[in-house]
Amino acid sequence: MSRQPARPGISRRGFVTGVLGTGAVAGAGALAGCAADRDTAPAKATGRFVTFEGPHQTGITALPIPEQGLIASFNLLSRDRERLTEVLRELTDEIRGLMAGRPPEVRDPAFPPVDSGILGEQPPADDLSIVVGVGASLFDDRFGLADRKPSELVTMPFLANDRLDPRLSHGDISVVFEAGHSDTVQFALRQLMRRTRRDLVLRWMIDGYARGIGAGRASEAATPRNLMGFKDGTSNLDVEDGASMDRHVWVGPDDGEPEWAVGGSYQAIRIIRMLVEFWDRTRLDEQEALIGRSKVSGAPLGLTGEFTDPDYPSDPDGVRIPLDAHIRLANPRTPETEKNLILRRGFNYSRGFDGAGRLDQGLAFVAYQRSLEDGFLAVQNRLKGEPLEEYILPVGGGFFFTLPGVSGPDRFLGDQLVG
Repeated sequence: MSRQPARPGISRRGFVTGVLGTGAVAGAGALAGCAADRDTAPAKATGRFVTFEGPHQTGITALPIPEQGLIASFNLLSRDRERLTEVLRELTDEIRGLMAGRPPEVRDPAFPPVDSGILGEQPPADDLSIVVGVGASLFDDRFGLADRKPSELVTMPFLANDRLDPRLSHGDISVVFEAGHSDTVQFALRQLMRRTRRDLVLRWMIDGYARGIGAGRASEAATPRNLMGFKDGTSNLDVEDGASMDRHVWVGPDDGEPEWAVGGSYQAIRIIRMLVEFWDRTRLDEQEALIGRSKVSGAPLGLTGEFTDPDYPSDPDGVRIPLDAHIRLANPRTPETEKNLILRRGFNYSRGFDGAGRLDQGLAFVAYQRSLEDGFLAVQNRLKGEPLEEYILPVGGGFFFTLPGVSGPDRFLGDQLVG
């Protein structure tokens, strides 16, 4: 399949120059207007309480994946390990209670209430899960943890095509929230911030909606679409396959990592703005050639069925699926690249519009892997220079290490790290 030339009158260079020149983040007024359209109705009791305890943080694999997501990155104000330990204890206790639907404490009305009241007297079951990670900056000289840093954990570098905004990148601690409704997510965020306000301050935050991303049983009806209109998550790892998760996601005892890190996972977060107006002016056959799939069905080009193997060996010259199509570069499906598989669990976002009136929309990409080098970075290296770069702009995110799970009521997240 030959790729058609881009339509005249608009170029990616001109579009991106305008984006950067007028500011990629909408003003407060625009954001406030956008927020007013979100789901703020009280959450209905249609979900469940996600189990908190386990060898791994359960929010990484919990199914079904809820429809609302939020990523918050924090800087630590504390300067010693004692305070860091207390922060981790408080985070754990609050997360344990939030995920279990613990009712708020009732106290003298002469004092401020202990919660926002958004969810009423009894927080409903709403599939709430919360995952905590730590960034490379946590292992500086503040806490004496330099010798305990996971071997591959670094501050996320500038990669191909990046325009990273420091106001939307990195951080000491990442917290990923998922729930069925926006009010549940906002309630949980405010409770964690209330509990830790002495030590944690927000560095950046982004929220949006998920509707799946295909991390469980394969279903054509369940695979969500990204804001380019293509199905996203067709070839994702199956979180219900324990052997696959052990191989690709969880750090094991023989990986050469610090002992405390066993059961954790490397987390790659990328805030990827999609140049949607430019994309919407692109021919359908060009879009499909860039991705390598049919836009409507999700099937590999020239084949039928979303989950059909693309069968690259039968198309060595890229006649059916171009050699530089996104799906072909991201996952060549060879024995050598099988070790590069990652678990994706991100969501779409919309942050209003920029100063030029362009929509600020895209993908809050979140991936978990046993090794950054064998996982996200290997995939990213294959994607370097792909034609799809003309339509996307990574603007933020960071690398973090998600702490191992909590195995009992007397344990807290990161206790072996700081102990």
